[in-house]
Amino acid sequence: MKYRAIIKQSDGWWIGWLVDLPGVNAQERTKRRLIESLQIGAQDMLATQVPFEPETSMTLIDVPDAGWHGEWRLTPEPA
Repeated sequence: MKYRAIIKQSDGWWIGWLVDLPGVNAQERTKRRLIESLQIGAQDMLATQVPFEPETSMTLIDVPDAGWHGEWRLTPEPA
């Protein structure tokens, strides 16, 4: 399977996370090691069984559009 990864270099480190598997993230000194760590994290996440107890349920929730459409805008806090 293929999963989307966000990766970038920052202060001598490669950092990244998987968009489609929340909780899978990594930080490594090389891009190659970062990709390997993300692959291992994804395998671990997918292998983890999450038992649901009878009194629990899973549901979908709607999240309104953030409205920023890919642009970060910093707004100063009021004084």
